[in-house]
Amino acid sequence: MNLRSCSVVRFSLPIFYFLFSIFALLPLAAPAAGQSLQQDLAAFTARPAVTGHEQALAAEIRARLKNLSPQTDNMGNVTVTVGSGAPSRLVVAPMDEPGYVVSGITDDGFLRVQRLPQQAPNAVFDLLHAAQPVVIHTRNGKWVYGVVAGLSTHLQGGRQNAPRGAQPDEMYIDIGASSAAKVIQAGVDLLDPLGLDRQVQAMGFGKLTAPGIGDRFGAAALVELLRRVDASKLKGTLTVAFVAQQWASSRGLDRLMQHVQADEMIYVGRLLPRRGGAGPQAQQQQAQPRSPKKEPGSGLLIGSLNPDAALDGFAAELKKLADDNSLPAAADFTTALPRVSYTRGPEPLKRFAHLSVATAWASTPAEQIDAGDLASLVALLELYAQGATSQPKQRNTMFASDAPSAAPAKLPLNESILRALVESYGMSEHEGPVREEVTKLLPAWAKPETDEKGNLILRFAVAKTLKKAPKILFVAHMDELGYAVRAIAADGRLEVQSRGGGIAEFFSGHAVLVHADKGVRPGVIELPAGWDLPNFEWPRGQQAVGGPTRVDVGARSPLEVTQLGIKVGDSITIPKKYRKLFGTRANGRSFDDRVGCASLISAVWTLGASPKGGQAAPMGLPAEVTFVWSTQEEIGLNGAKAVADSLAAKGETPDYVFAVDTFVSSDSPLESKRFADAPIGKGFVIRAVDGSNIVDRAPVDKLIQLARKNQIAVQYGVTGGGNDGATFLRHGAVDIPIGWPLRYSHSPGEVIDTRDLDALARIVAAIARAW
Repeated sequence: MNLRSCSVVRFSLPIFYFLFSIFALLPLAAPAAGQSLQQDLAAFTARPAVTGHEQALAAEIRARLKNLSPQTDNMGNVTVTVGSGAPSRLVVAPMDEPGYVVSGITDDGFLRVQRLPQQAPNAVFDLLHAAQPVVIHTRNGKWVYGVVAGLSTHLQGGRQNAPRGAQPDEMYIDIGASSAAKVIQAGVDLLDPLGLDRQVQAMGFGKLTAPGIGDRFGAAALVELLRRVDASKLKGTLTVAFVAQQWASSRGLDRLMQHVQADEMIYVGRLLPRRGGAGPQAQQQQAQPRSPKKEPGSGLLIGSLNPDAALDGFAAELKKLADDNSLPAAADFTTALPRVSYTRGPEPLKRFAHLSVATAWASTPAEQIDAGDLASLVALLELYAQGATSQPKQRNTMFASDAPSAAPAKLPLNESILRALVESYGMSEHEGPVREEVTKLLPAWAKPETDEKGNLILRFAVAKTLKKAPKILFVAHMDELGYAVRAIAADGRLEVQSRGGGIAEFFSGHAVLVHADKGVRPGVIELPAGWDLPNFEWPRGQQAVGGPTRVDVGARSPLEVTQLGIKVGDSITIPKKYRKLFGTRANGRSFDDRVGCASLISAVWTLGASPKGGQAAPMGLPAEVTFVWSTQEEIGLNGAKAVADSLAAKGETPDYVFAVDTFVSSDSPLESKRFADAPIGKGFVIRAVDGSNIVDRAPVDKLIQLARKNQIAVQYGVTGGGNDGATFLRHGAVDIPIGWPLRYSHSPGEVIDTRDLDALARIVAAIARAW
């Protein structure tokens, strides 16, 4: 077929980006008329489709194309044919992505996995799954949340050669089950596929990021092509196919090409790097490009097998068609599509071209494309298919933001308190949103005060009949891990500093949120240099979240950063949400220390409850009780220290401080059980020894007796890290830290059992009433 030049209808890319930013952040919805390219990309990317397990994504594609009678073969390929006669043209996009399949179930309820495809796409693929939320697709069609186990930061001091989850032998999936039988009860079984839980984030200047987005743009582009194509304008037959198992040596494409006899073919998908190797041949190739070089924003790309990215034949014709219609297009290096070894297929057609868009951080959770590049790609496909392109129909629909939650009128469930707190953001020194949420969740009679450090303080009067009552203070911190923007580089990247400690691979190569004055701006943390080399290894041992860390928000100059409203000092956090796991277990980043904050809120409600069910400020407590929701714990216990010093200056140092914070637990297959062995779901924990405090055994035993008297499940032991109560020691207070067992501390994969939150809230109220 001879390609001819045609006029193209231009459309405004800034409007395109704006609409994309709206649609990309929508929750996954059922397919509907009026679906758009933006919604398709967001929905397809949000749906994991592990190689060989593309059925759920294929069903979504078929639903969008139902009016075109899509067909599905026994490999899972989906095809649509439009028009008739010669020439016969084939346009193909892959559906699958690298991921895992359940390969074993341990007696204590963890899943073991095998990678699919079995060769990793890069050296850090497995490691970047550590401590991340995942979703599992069961046989009955359910999506079950889980978490990849990760090391807990505070348990690694002095430990030698700890497993890190850097390859499948060290990977365990936690769905909240406590036994193999519970896993089956949850509906999960061997061979179930799993991938990262994800959502498309719209960065600045049209950049889009999400795990797997480089494996989905092709499918979204082809659905949009079929949405726009007019069969009456076609010459010949156009077959559009969505193929399965492309990552497994093109098995789906091999199957398809045995049954579709095409004159020419366009493959729409990511450009492919040269695989690593050894020996003389590999040494001869060192001067040749190993991977595509173009960055997102380069326009649509046309793959070339030549080291200098020169184009010829059919690919050159497509490049001319783009140039003639003022579509930004460039050639870039790629390798040939993989071929099935035992069939030596799929056989390449003489007239073949590979169309793509540039992807940054390919096959990592930070993968990134450009919306303008995708729009240009669709426009070229439409020109190729029918000789003209049309104005894309955008649904100019505004979506209202969530209405602010109302203050509860009666005692809320502990889990609902926790969910609200977890889904609020508040890095150290930026705790305002969390403080507002805590205040809103307290009963109406509670009138807390805020001090100069941002601590929220609530005091209770002592019974008037008591001449001398002990002073008791409970403290839980509101802040969470994050980063602060410390400089803006000449290339538009943010140079950031960590605020709180963590393990680098849990955050690098993943999405972040910059909290700017003009709103939240998504970005990604860049990976270390050399991450994409076959022999790359992340340094072993605990790694600070900080160091020479850079964040890409889509800007390419300081001016563009300013246009996004970002400035030095802005806070950066990791996206998060509260996820229910099996039974009473849950995942959510910043459980440290939102569980502690929630337990104090719940205890306040309990202390103010009357036998008739009403609420009023508690009168007649046997102690002077103070509740503190503190700031800046993660960067040095600063908020609690300010409270301790202020009370000491007034002669009001508490007799007892109960710091309510995480008990970092070794209840994980990656940790040594030598210490910190407090299983989740077995009750609150007395943090008798940690890095900042050693509690005398007498108050430990007293607290155990109080818990048992009130039939509250209790544990006690030794863990790592420090606690806010330690800042009161120098003034003469006794610090008795209490908490709950937490798996995978200081990571996006934190896991709790909500029964421990209930126990913790009950013991706080019991201490206030009877200590």
